[in-house]
Amino acid sequence: MNRILLEVIGISYSNSQNGAYTLLVGEHGAKKFLPIVIGEAEAQSIVVILENIDHPRPMTYDLMRDITEHYSIKVKEIVISKFKNGLFYSELHCEYDGKVTIFDARPSDAIALALLHKCPIYTYSNVIDEAGINANDIHFESDCDSDSHDEERSSASIEELELMLRDAIDNEDYSTAAELRDIIKERKKTNQI
Repeated sequence: MNRILLEVIGISYSNSQNGAYTLLVGEHGAKKFLPIVIGEAEAQSIVVILENIDHPRPMTYDLMRDITEHYSIKVKEIVISKFKNGLFYSELHCEYDGKVTIFDARPSDAIALALLHKCPIYTYSNVIDEAGINANDIHFESDCDSDSHDEERSSASIEELELMLRDAIDNEDYSTAAELRDIIKERKKTNQI
Protein backbone atom coordinates (compact mmCIF):
# COMPACT_ATOMS: atom_id res chain seq x y z
CA MET A 1 0.00 0.00 0.00
CA ASN A 2 1.16 3.49 -0.80
CA ARG A 3 1.68 5.80 2.14
CA ILE A 4 0.49 9.38 1.69
CA LEU A 5 1.84 12.33 3.67
CA LEU A 6 -0.99 14.45 5.09
CA GLU A 7 -1.36 17.92 6.54
CA VAL A 8 -4.11 19.48 8.65
CA ILE A 9 -6.34 21.54 6.36
CA GLY A 10 -8.76 22.92 8.94
CA ILE A 11 -11.51 22.36 11.50
CA SER A 12 -15.18 23.08 10.94
CA TYR A 13 -18.41 22.59 12.85
CA SER A 14 -19.92 19.27 11.80
CA ASN A 15 -23.30 19.51 10.13
CA SER A 16 -23.80 15.75 10.42
CA GLN A 17 -23.36 15.36 14.20
CA ASN A 18 -24.61 17.77 16.85
CA GLY A 19 -21.82 19.18 19.04
CA ALA A 20 -19.09 17.65 16.89
CA TYR A 21 -16.45 19.09 14.58
CA THR A 22 -14.82 17.88 11.40
CA LEU A 23 -11.04 17.80 11.25
CA LEU A 24 -9.91 17.82 7.63
CA VAL A 25 -6.57 16.29 6.71
CA GLY A 26 -5.26 15.81 3.21
CA GLU A 27 -2.29 15.58 0.93
CA HIS A 28 -0.80 18.98 0.08
CA GLY A 29 -2.49 20.24 -3.08
CA ALA A 30 -4.67 17.14 -3.30
CA LYS A 31 -8.24 17.00 -4.46
CA LYS A 32 -9.38 14.57 -1.74
CA PHE A 33 -9.41 14.95 2.03
CA LEU A 34 -10.25 12.80 5.04
CA PRO A 35 -13.10 14.25 7.17
CA ILE A 36 -12.48 13.04 10.73
CA VAL A 37 -15.35 13.77 13.14
CA ILE A 38 -14.05 14.80 16.56
CA GLY A 39 -15.52 16.17 19.77
CA GLU A 40 -15.57 19.80 20.87
CA ALA A 41 -12.80 19.34 23.46
CA GLU A 42 -10.51 17.69 20.91
CA ALA A 43 -11.28 20.43 18.36
CA GLN A 44 -10.44 23.16 20.86
CA SER A 45 -7.20 21.41 21.81
CA ILE A 46 -6.11 21.13 18.19
CA VAL A 47 -7.02 24.78 17.53
CA VAL A 48 -4.86 25.77 20.53
CA ILE A 49 -1.92 23.90 18.99
CA LEU A 50 -2.49 25.17 15.44
CA GLU A 51 -2.94 28.78 16.55
CA ASN A 52 -0.18 28.64 19.18
CA ILE A 53 -2.51 30.03 21.84
CA ASP A 54 -1.21 30.47 25.37
CA HIS A 55 -3.50 28.95 27.97
CA PRO A 56 -3.42 29.19 31.74
CA ARG A 57 -3.10 25.46 32.40
CA PRO A 58 -1.30 22.66 30.57
CA MET A 59 -3.57 20.70 28.27
CA THR A 60 -3.53 16.88 28.15
CA TYR A 61 -1.44 16.96 24.98
CA ASP A 62 1.09 19.28 26.63
CA LEU A 63 1.41 16.75 29.44
CA MET A 64 1.92 13.90 26.97
CA ARG A 65 4.57 15.91 25.10
CA ASP A 66 6.38 16.76 28.35
CA ILE A 67 6.39 13.10 29.47
CA THR A 68 7.66 11.79 26.13
CA GLU A 69 10.37 14.45 25.95
CA HIS A 70 11.44 13.90 29.57
CA TYR A 71 11.85 10.17 29.04
CA SER A 72 13.44 10.58 25.59
CA ILE A 73 10.56 8.90 23.78
CA LYS A 74 10.47 10.11 20.19
CA VAL A 75 7.09 10.35 18.49
CA LYS A 76 8.24 9.41 14.98
CA GLU A 77 4.98 9.54 13.02
CA ILE A 78 1.29 8.84 13.13
CA VAL A 79 -0.60 6.78 10.60
CA ILE A 80 -4.33 6.93 9.93
CA SER A 81 -4.34 3.24 9.25
CA LYS A 82 -7.91 2.29 8.36
CA PHE A 83 -11.52 3.32 7.98
CA LYS A 84 -14.03 0.79 9.27
CA ASN A 85 -17.74 1.10 10.04
CA GLY A 86 -17.59 4.88 9.64
CA LEU A 87 -14.63 5.33 12.01
CA PHE A 88 -11.01 6.20 11.36
CA TYR A 89 -8.29 4.31 13.21
CA SER A 90 -4.77 5.52 13.77
CA GLU A 91 -1.44 4.43 15.12
CA LEU A 92 1.16 6.38 17.06
CA HIS A 93 4.70 5.22 16.19
CA CYS A 94 7.14 5.95 19.02
CA GLU A 95 10.82 5.17 19.41
CA TYR A 96 12.60 4.55 22.69
CA ASP A 97 16.11 3.21 23.06
CA GLY A 98 16.24 2.26 19.37
CA LYS A 99 13.02 0.23 19.48
CA VAL A 100 9.82 1.34 17.72
CA THR A 101 6.51 0.65 19.43
CA ILE A 102 3.13 1.20 17.80
CA PHE A 103 0.18 2.36 19.91
CA ASP A 104 -3.47 2.47 18.89
CA ALA A 105 -4.79 6.01 19.24
CA ARG A 106 -7.83 8.05 18.35
CA PRO A 107 -7.00 10.10 15.26
CA SER A 108 -7.66 13.39 17.09
CA ASP A 109 -5.19 12.48 19.85
CA ALA A 110 -2.59 11.21 17.41
CA ILE A 111 -2.87 14.29 15.18
CA ALA A 112 -2.60 16.63 18.18
CA LEU A 113 0.58 14.85 19.29
CA ALA A 114 1.95 14.92 15.74
CA LEU A 115 1.41 18.69 15.64
CA LEU A 116 3.13 19.16 19.01
CA HIS A 117 6.06 16.92 18.10
CA LYS A 118 6.22 18.25 14.53
CA CYS A 119 6.22 14.73 13.14
CA PRO A 120 4.61 13.51 9.91
CA ILE A 121 1.03 12.31 9.54
CA TYR A 122 0.43 9.51 7.03
CA THR A 123 -2.39 7.43 5.66
CA TYR A 124 -2.70 4.79 2.97
CA SER A 125 -4.08 5.26 -0.53
CA ASN A 126 -6.89 2.77 0.14
CA VAL A 127 -8.07 4.88 3.13
CA ILE A 128 -8.20 8.02 0.95
CA ASP A 129 -9.98 6.05 -1.80
CA GLU A 130 -12.57 4.66 0.60
CA ALA A 131 -13.24 7.60 2.95
CA GLY A 132 -11.92 10.67 1.14
CA ILE A 133 -14.15 13.55 0.09
CA ASN A 134 -13.60 15.83 -2.88
CA ALA A 135 -12.23 19.32 -2.26
CA ASN A 136 -15.22 20.82 -4.11
CA ASP A 137 -17.56 19.34 -1.47
CA ILE A 138 -15.86 21.13 1.44
CA HIS A 139 -17.66 24.14 2.88
CA PHE A 140 -16.45 25.60 6.17
CA GLU A 141 -19.26 27.11 8.20
CA SER A 142 -19.25 28.94 11.48
CA ASP A 143 -20.63 27.05 14.45
CA CYS A 144 -22.39 30.06 15.90
CA ASP A 145 -24.24 33.20 14.98
CA SER A 146 -21.31 34.85 13.23
CA ASP A 147 -23.21 37.99 12.15
CA SER A 148 -23.93 39.08 15.73
CA HIS A 149 -20.36 38.21 16.78
CA ASP A 150 -18.90 40.14 13.85
CA GLU A 151 -21.03 43.18 14.64
CA GLU A 152 -20.12 43.11 18.34
CA ARG A 153 -16.41 42.67 17.60
CA SER A 154 -16.26 45.35 14.91
CA SER A 155 -17.65 47.98 17.28
CA ALA A 156 -15.51 46.90 20.27
CA SER A 157 -12.35 48.73 21.30
CA ILE A 158 -9.02 46.91 21.54
CA GLU A 159 -9.36 46.92 25.33
CA GLU A 160 -12.84 45.33 25.07
CA LEU A 161 -11.52 42.75 22.62
CA GLU A 162 -8.67 41.91 25.02
CA LEU A 163 -11.23 41.39 27.81
CA MET A 164 -13.24 39.09 25.51
CA LEU A 165 -10.01 37.23 24.70
CA ARG A 166 -9.17 36.71 28.40
CA ASP A 167 -12.75 35.54 29.01
CA ALA A 168 -12.56 33.07 26.11
CA ILE A 169 -9.27 31.66 27.43
CA ASP A 170 -10.64 31.41 30.99
CA ASN A 171 -13.63 29.50 29.59
CA GLU A 172 -11.29 27.33 27.50
CA ASP A 173 -13.03 28.45 24.29
CA TYR A 174 -9.85 28.44 22.27
CA SER A 175 -11.38 28.73 18.81
CA THR A 176 -13.01 32.02 19.83
CA ALA A 177 -9.75 33.07 21.50
CA ALA A 178 -7.87 32.48 18.24
CA GLU A 179 -10.37 34.61 16.31
CA LEU A 180 -10.17 37.42 18.87
CA ARG A 181 -6.37 37.29 18.94
CA ASP A 182 -6.28 37.70 15.16
CA ILE A 183 -8.71 40.64 15.26
CA ILE A 184 -6.62 42.36 17.95
CA LYS A 185 -3.40 41.85 15.95
CA GLU A 186 -5.01 43.27 12.82
CA ARG A 187 -6.42 46.28 14.70
CA LYS A 188 -3.06 47.05 16.31
CA LYS A 189 -1.33 46.73 12.96
CA THR A 190 -3.89 49.06 11.33
CA ASN A 191 -3.53 51.61 14.14
CA GLN A 192 0.26 51.73 13.61
CA ILE A 193 -0.09 52.68 9.93
